[in-house]
Amino acid sequence: MNPLKIFKNKTHLLIGILLCGSNAFCFQSPDSLSLTLDAAIATALKNSYEIEIAKNNVEVNTVLNHYGVAGGLPLVAANASNTEQITEVNQKLNNGTEINRSAAAGNNTQASVSASILLYNGKRVRSTKKRLAELQYQSQELLNSQIQNTIAMVMTSYYDVVRQLSYLNTLRASIQASEKRLEILQVRKEAGMANNADIFQAQIDVNTLNQTFRDQEMIAQVAKTELLRILTLDTKAAVTIRDTITVDLNLKLEPILDRLALNADVKAADHQIRINELIVRETAALRYPSVRLNTAYNYSRNQTAAGFTLLNRSLGPNAGVTLAIPIYNGSSFKRQQQAAEINTSTAKIQKNVILRDYNAGVVKMYQTYLSSLQQLETQQQNYALSRQLLDLTLQRFELIQATIIDVREAQRSFEDAGYRLINLNYAAKAAEIELKRLSNNLQ
Repeated sequence: MNPLKIFKNKTHLLIGILLCGSNAFCFQSPDSLSLTLDAAIATALKNSYEIEIAKNNVEVNTVLNHYGVAGGLPLVAANASNTEQITEVNQKLNNGTEINRSAAAGNNTQASVSASILLYNGKRVRSTKKRLAELQYQSQELLNSQIQNTIAMVMTSYYDVVRQLSYLNTLRASIQASEKRLEILQVRKEAGMANNADIFQAQIDVNTLNQTFRDQEMIAQVAKTELLRILTLDTKAAVTIRDTITVDLNLKLEPILDRLALNADVKAADHQIRINELIVRETAALRYPSVRLNTAYNYSRNQTAAGFTLLNRSLGPNAGVTLAIPIYNGSSFKRQQQAAEINTSTAKIQKNVILRDYNAGVVKMYQTYLSSLQQLETQQQNYALSRQLLDLTLQRFELIQATIIDVREAQRSFEDAGYRLINLNYAAKAAEIELKRLSNNLQ
């Protein structure tokens, strides 16, 4: 059975990768983790530290999005103090009375409950509340962006593991061909039709391919470790993956470009522009008068053991209005407003930079996507032909109609064709993933 099977229908190009056979590499131990793409994505979304941080940022901005934080709710405060004192009293009254007292005890008690509410400050509270809401929406978009990035990383790493494992199957088939060649030469030697040099060379080829196979096993294991890191799982865990690389053939450039406005990073940049515009309004409001309504209920008690007034106690409510008019502060508010306007302009430029880079990224990825798909059909034919050539050359070699060099060349062609086919398929899939990430369309 071929190590790679090629299937094609109207909507997908499928390279079936036969990951398990008689080779011990494919043996799944009882404690091995069998992983599918959906399971990998679900695990990453659950365990990702980056997503957890983004969720916490959303929660923080949700908590802060409140009129109280914006300064629009009343402020209520209670104050109390009690002071004990010992004083020396020396008083002369106008009626001739003299009071002289050493170590006269005294007590002063003050208590109040006050409340104030802002009536007007140039609509600064309203602008601040809107800015807090925009910060909440922006953090939600950044969370969406992190989720899309995480899904893309998982998919890319997952299919890289599939790619590395599929290389093993190409090498496995080439090893089988080399072993077949060595077996034929040994039969010939027994019949006196082959020399030791040919057998030694055939054995060297088998050993070299086995070493290459072990090197590829190590590369595949490194790819699995990287996948486990992205999933925030134990990187020493054993993982078994049996899957295929399926490429969507229906991606079109214009719809992807049209969906760039839905990209979470672009939407977050839109929110940043609105945040900076609201900061301009908040700063401008500092130059307007502010009006605040104040009210309080006060209690005061002052008692002394000697002196003209032995006890003085008062309590009762009061209310008033405070008007504050900024006249001059070194043009600080004006300069802050100018700086905020510059920051707004910078935010607009940053959005344009994101759109420029994402547009260029989409075009480049789509070119890679199209080029890979266009080459795949030809490479499928090359791979099928190279496999047939290898089988035919082995048959001819068995019939003494082909040389060792012919067999080795057929093997090299088969290996190269297998590698190119796998790489093209992976390149097309990686481009598809990136295009869907940029268009906010990863499911």
